[in-house]
Amino acid sequence: MSEPVNVKILDREYTVGVEPAERDGLMAAAHLLDARMREIRGNNRMAAIDRVAVLAALNLAHELLQVRQQSEQRDQALSRTLGELNRKLDGLFDAPR
Repeated sequence: MSEPVNVKILDREYTVGVEPAERDGLMAAAHLLDARMREIRGNNRMAAIDRVAVLAALNLAHELLQVRQQSEQRDQALSRTLGELNRKLDGLFDAPR
């Protein structure tokens, strides 16, 4: 069952419904977003919050896509290596004794 959790981002408080098991993840995400938005805003306290939010979201989405691509490349390399090892093992068992 979802429960309300308060998070603070750029000194504004938001209430979000979240499952109890996901509370820590939500809090970590809120802290990450707050830090990114503060970094983008810098010393310019007059920066429009919607612009800061969009830039932070864009940066985080870009990082997510990079991590997904790296993960996919690692998975492909692992699959190739496992395929090669399986072929070598098959060759050992198929060889005359």
